[in-house]
Amino acid sequence: MAGLSAAAWSARQGRSVVLVEKGELGGSAKHAGFIWTAPSFEVLRSAVPDGDPRLQETLIEGFGPAVEWVRSLGVECQPAVEVLRFGRGHQTSILNYLRACELAVRDAAGCEIVVPGETRRLLVEDGEVRGAEIAEPSGEVREIRAGSTVLATGGFQADPELRVRLIHPLAREIPLRGNPYSSGDGLRLGQQAGAQFGPEDAGFYGHLMPSGVAFAENEDFPALTLYYSEHAVLVNLEARRFVDETIGDHLTTLALLRQPEARGLLITDERVRTEWILRPYVEGVQGTDTFDVCYRRGARAAIAEDIDEFAYLPAEWGYDGAAVKQALLDFNRQCAEGRPDPPRQFDAVPIDRPPFYVIEAVPAITFTFGGLVIDDDAHVLDGGGRPIPGLLAAGADAGGVYTRAYAGGLAAALVFGLRAARTAALAPARRPVTAAAQRPPA
Repeated sequence: MAGLSAAAWSARQGRSVVLVEKGELGGSAKHAGFIWTAPSFEVLRSAVPDGDPRLQETLIEGFGPAVEWVRSLGVECQPAVEVLRFGRGHQTSILNYLRACELAVRDAAGCEIVVPGETRRLLVEDGEVRGAEIAEPSGEVREIRAGSTVLATGGFQADPELRVRLIHPLAREIPLRGNPYSSGDGLRLGQQAGAQFGPEDAGFYGHLMPSGVAFAENEDFPALTLYYSEHAVLVNLEARRFVDETIGDHLTTLALLRQPEARGLLITDERVRTEWILRPYVEGVQGTDTFDVCYRRGARAAIAEDIDEFAYLPAEWGYDGAAVKQALLDFNRQCAEGRPDPPRQFDAVPIDRPPFYVIEAVPAITFTFGGLVIDDDAHVLDGGGRPIPGLLAAGADAGGVYTRAYAGGLAAALVFGLRAARTAALAPARRPVTAAAQRPPA
């Protein structure tokens, strides 16, 4: 989303662009459908209080113009609807948008797309980034000289080692709910040029997914996502509630990663199934029986006709069935008394209408929040907080917009992709590279 947006805007301004794509054009954005964020800076600060306020202000200011940019390419954006209780956004044909961006680059004079291509290193000379060395699909290596280079490789969620080092020790084995190509290339390239990483312990955006189910195709990401968890009870391996489930599935996902073995049981009843599982997660999206889909795919799931059947949870799951039953009874009693512990901000209603639907959930990662530190013009900053000349970053390669909370990934990628392109267009002309400073072609 970030890279294609930056390339398309630049191409339409008559600038020369080379877009180098490692995997497939569009990345994880291909599997999304809404461009959304908070409706105001104040609401965004309330939802994501630990994010960088400068970047968040840029996101809010740039959101409206970014949506109009999408429409300028002939792509329809539906009227705004509520998202995650606090956000506002537009259902959009993301595939049409990505295709329109691709065509804008391919059809422009002096522009090209290299796919699949690998960026080997940045060309750093006299403290400035002046392009990159890439490998063509044929394997041939070439240097691309550029006034500005934008890193937009989508984060590092596909690299288990980086997940362990930069997110959490238990993050090594969590499922990847996104494309397999975003493995930290932008982060490594930026750091080799002196870029700073941050913020520390920023977390990631993801969702709860059923344990033990292999994703057969990309369409499985929404089909198997347990969005309804906001209305369920979630207990850990010790049969203990540990989070307010109602504040958002994306936040519950972060909390579950820090529990024993990063897994837990999600429990709902017939009321939740009728009112929430069977209804669309966001207005305008087709509803589906997620529990049934997961059950048929072989998830660790069960249906209990009454609460006493919790005692018969399969031993191989590793949970004490009697303790799980007691945890649910305690929760129901606390709700009736008006004091669930942990508290519930929304839907503090007992789970007591059989049958009960039980499924083991695990955190799955879509994209990372930590990344290269940028300023509000998308310049990448070094360890001293100074811009690295010629280097920009956008999308999940840039850290700081979201920290331990989230308000729309496509919006941030779109806004900062366009901001990076505009910053590049306004960059002063570089002094010529002398012949002695040039590397011979590989």
